[in-house]
Formats: sequence, structure tokens, C-alpha cells
Amino acid sequence: MKQTRLAVDVGGTFTDIFIFDENTGEISVTKTSSTPSNPERGILDGIEKAQLKGENIKLFSHGTTVGTNALIERKLPKTALITTKGFRDVPEIRRGTKLDLWDAYKDTAKPYIQRRDRFEVNERIDYNGTVLIDIDEDEVRQLARKLYKRGTESIAVCLMNAYVNGENEKKVKEILQDELPNVYVCISSEVLPEIFEHERMSTTMINAVLGPIISRYINTLEKEMEQKGYQDDILVLHSGGGVMTSSTVPRYAARVASSGIAAGAIASKHIAKLCGFNNAIGLDMGGTSTDISLMYDGDIRITKDWYIEYGYPIGFPSIEILTIGAGGGSLAWKDDGGSLRNGPQSAGAIPGPACYQRGGEEPTNSDANLVLGRLGVNLLDGKMQLDKEKAIQAVDVLAKEFNYSTVEAANAIIEVANANMCDALRLISVRRGYDPREFALVAFGGAGPLHGAHLAKDMEIPTVIVPPHPGVAAAMGCLLVDVRHDITKTYVKNFNQVTIDELDFEFSAMEKDAEKLLEEEGVAREQSTLMRFIDMRYSGQWRSLAVPINSKAQSLDEALEAFHLEHEREFAFSDRNQSVEIYGLQLTALGTVPKPSFPKYGPSGSLENAFIEIREVYFDNKFVPTNVYDREKIPVFTEIQGPAIVNQLDTTTVIPPDFTAVVDEYRNLIITVNK
Repeated sequence: MKQTRLAVDVGGTFTDIFIFDENTGEISVTKTSSTPSNPERGILDGIEKAQLKGENIKLFSHGTTVGTNALIERKLPKTALITTKGFRDVPEIRRGTKLDLWDAYKDTAKPYIQRRDRFEVNERIDYNGTVLIDIDEDEVRQLARKLYKRGTESIAVCLMNAYVNGENEKKVKEILQDELPNVYVCISSEVLPEIFEHERMSTTMINAVLGPIISRYINTLEKEMEQKGYQDDILVLHSGGGVMTSSTVPRYAARVASSGIAAGAIASKHIAKLCGFNNAIGLDMGGTSTDISLMYDGDIRITKDWYIEYGYPIGFPSIEILTIGAGGGSLAWKDDGGSLRNGPQSAGAIPGPACYQRGGEEPTNSDANLVLGRLGVNLLDGKMQLDKEKAIQAVDVLAKEFNYSTVEAANAIIEVANANMCDALRLISVRRGYDPREFALVAFGGAGPLHGAHLAKDMEIPTVIVPPHPGVAAAMGCLLVDVRHDITKTYVKNFNQVTIDELDFEFSAMEKDAEKLLEEEGVAREQSTLMRFIDMRYSGQWRSLAVPINSKAQSLDEALEAFHLEHEREFAFSDRNQSVEIYGLQLTALGTVPKPSFPKYGPSGSLENAFIEIREVYFDNKFVPTNVYDREKIPVFTEIQGPAIVNQLDTTTVIPPDFTAVVDEYRNLIITVNK
């Protein structure tokens, strides 16, 4: 009898395993080292470590950094781009912008497909979709043979105005598949049929370079899981906060580019709602970086303006996540101006922080927390020993440069790291028109609970939530999502010139495509949900806002009012007398996946049983005797007065003075500042 739900988050350093037994309600977690050269190995090692049999697994869902790492490391297959004559250099021209406007010396990264691998064909479609110059079959076949001789593994096809009429692209694809049956081919009219050639071309290129990589990864993982006895679909988390089955993933490979990052945002949303909060900021702090997400009124913010490397956007809808280089392994250093900096450089897994005893010598956040007593010398239930003397030595080198004591330097390192994270929290909240005082902060990841309370105090966030298994919360998020596809279409018209029937006609065609996709995923009709959205903007504006529209709506008035209200909230401005334009249509197709129902717990035992030791911990410029507790033994509904340290397998939680923590019935740790 299959009763186990398995969720896996394949990170750059660790692979996190989250296992939920439906019969008993028992949750178990484990961690294994990730193997970037063989990414599926970490998953298989984790399953073996958990002593889990494939035939007992009811559902297997996971997030992976395979696509992200491939783009960052540029370990990509030989890929070609075919485009319209005269548009070969769009990837270099881009938008002419820079990530840092004032840095004249920093260049944007090179395109994923170099100019020598980009080819032109003579064809033309006008803005209205009329074919002016048809495809020359002989020209394409000759090009296909040339690509074969060059050893091309993947091809991206992006022709001008194909978003309004993909006929020529489809002809090119048919010819290429006939000539090169073993080569991966994707066309922009199927990948992202939207206006703006750079964004469409960039997304199609990224889809093409990742296609073979993701296909090989999925095929290998499927075979390995079959040998372990698992015969069902492997679900893969994508950027939009849903999952795709293994059969669909290669077709939309670019969506997996931020797979692992999205899992943490999903977990944050679930945890906050479980605790009764509809507004929450997720803080996922790991060893190298911190990922920050925001949920408002029960929904996570979605964006179409994202990238792995600046200059090469990915046009698929994605959970909006702000990532900064602040993690447990982030290095503290002195810049040329004599200021203390923290990150984005990281010690990584190898050599790691100095206290890890793997060869690292530069001070990191982990070393500083160890010097301050906030981090103990025993991690992972004693399986990992930290060397406090090496941490002191590393921090002391930096301390001498600033004429600080070792403790003062360690405290300064943490304060700079916290300031960096507060800046990021403001960017995703205050800058977007949200008041952080109306939110809860969900702190997770291996290092999030170490810093969460201090960040909340600085940001005036009233509540911090630390989930029961913070270090593997992102893996848990993989169990909480549905099959999801996002279909978009460029549709530019003045709002007053569009009728509800015209929009219904367009959406109906999109819904047929969505239903076909869900059917291919094995989703039954009764488990399907289709949601319509209209992208709108004031006439003359560049940016648009998506607002929902009911499929049974009798007029567009409600959508128009929703746009004005959202524009007011987002930009502190709206004008109901201004002309409004429809920019595009979006359809979200959901296939419901059964979610686990996590158990509630009753009080048992006493706080005294959870007591480990009293440790001197640095708070408010002095060392304070602080109780240290074992989280697994803290009873439900117990109240803990700060200062306190809570230890567990996958993280350490710091409860500063003037804070109180309570364990709720789901074993979440709810931390609030005393008034």
C-alpha cells in the first residue's frame, strides 16, 4: 500500500529530503550532500539514507538547481539560433541597459548562444500576422545539414512577429525535425508567443540550451527511480509555483531555471496561512544566499521580469523572489574605502567557514555567530563539530584591521549582514507599497532562524514564524503545489474598444490549449481549474498590471476597477479619467494535486526536559547567560522567554532578550517582541 509522500529540494550544497507518511502522519527529514556533476545522485543517496522503498512512494515531487547551475556555470550543449534575416544581433543589442548604471567597466555577460552559432533565414511576417515572405524549404534544409556537421545538439527558432503568426516557425521546425531527428528544437511561438523580440528570443534561447540538459537529467532520474520500484510521474517544481510532470518538463525547460528557489516561497505561504497570517514575508537563508518572497492577502507576488543573469530575461511567470548574497558562508571583508562589507562572496561548501575545519580561513557569518555564542559547536545532532578556536582566529584577522576586539568584530559582521538583509526586505515590501508592520516574517533555511528575530526588530515586523523543520522547509514546499501551466497572448487594444464577447473568444481558444496540456499531464477534468487574467495599463505607459476576470463576467467594469485599485496600491497613483489599454491575456491552468494534511499535536512533557545547558551569548553589547533548549523536546503551547537558543537537527533559532516564543499546535515556533 503506497502511503509515503516524498519531497526533495536539490540545492547547491545539500539535498534536503522531506518525507510524510499518510498513515501515521509522521514527518521525517534528512540531508545529503549535493553532487553538481551528477545531480540525481544526491536524491538517490537521500532516499537510501532514509531507508525508503520506491514501491511505497505515493507521490514524488522535487525542486532542482540543475537549470540554474547550468546557466551560471555555462556548461551548456552546442546550441544554434535561427532567426529572421537582419536580426542576428538582437542578443547583443538587448535593451541597452546595465545592472549597475554607474559602473562603466562592468559588462553584461555574453549571450548563451554566441554569434557564430546564430543564423538567418529569409522570411518575413508583418505586425498583423500576414506572411510577406514564405520559408524557403531548400534554404532551411541546407542550414540543417550545416548544423549537423557542426555537431549541434539543440536549436532555438525565433522569427520576427511569430508571436502573432507562428506559421513560418512551424515550417522551420518540421524541416529541422525531418533533417535532424535527434536534435532538440523549440520555437518561440510555442515557448512564449509574446511581443518584444529580445524577451521572446532570450526565453527561447534559454529554453533551447536547457532542453537537452533537463531531458538527460529527467530520463536518468526516471530510470534510477524505476529501479528502486517507483513507477509513477516525477513532478518537477517550476518558476511559477506549480509542478510539471516529467513528460512536459523538457518542452518548457526554461521554467525550471528557478525551480529550487520557488519551493521556499511556497513553503513560506503554507506555513504563514497555517499560523493564521494572510500577509507574510519569507526569509530563506542558506549557506550562500538569502531568498526573500512576499505573500499579500493570501497570494504570492508573481513577476515576468526575472533572469538568472542580467540582460537575458525569462518571460515565463515566476514567483517574485529577491536573492542577495547573504548566507551562513558569506565572507566578511574590508573594501578599498576602509568599510566593512559582508558578501556576496561566499566560502561555499568547500572550503566553507573557518569553523568547519575544511581549509577555510576567512571570517564568515557562521564564524561570527559561533564567536558570539549564538551558534553551538555541535551541529546536525552532534554529527558535525565546529571549531570555535578557528572561528576566533578568522574573525581576529579582520578585527585587527579595524582595531576592534574579536567580539566587537564578530558583532559588526552580523550587524552588516542584517543590514544587507533589511535592505532587501524593504525592496520587496516598502518599495512595492507594502507596510512590513502588517506582515509576519517566516524565517527558515539553515541560517534564517539565527537572524530572523533581529531582522524583525529592525523592520518593526511584529511576528516571526520558525517552522518545525526550517532547514528542509523548501523541500516541504514541493508537496504543497499543483500542476500548473501559464499561457499568455499579446493582445493590444484600447479598453473601450473591446467587448466581453471578444475576450471570451480569445480566452476560449487559450483554454483549449490549457486543457490539452493538463490532459497530457494526466489531470482529470474535474481536478482542473482555469483562471483568466487581463494585463492592463494606462495608455502611453510601459508597465502593465494583471488583474483577474471571472469567466462568467457579464461586463468588464469589475476588471477595470480592480486595475485602478491595484495601480493605486502599487504606485500610489490612479486616474479613472485616463484611457486604459489592454496589453495581453493570461490564463493559468491548475491541476489539483492532493496535499498532505499535517497533524496537530497536544502538550506533552515539560520545558525542563528540553533544557540542554546555559551558554554565554552576546546580546546588546554584552554576554548574557542564556538557556539552550532541544526543540524536539519542547512541549506544544510552551512559552519561552528570551534570551534563549533553540537547537535542532537542521538549524539554530535565536530568541533575543525582550522576545517571547510560543510553540503552536503544528510545532511552529511563534516569536514576538515584548511590548
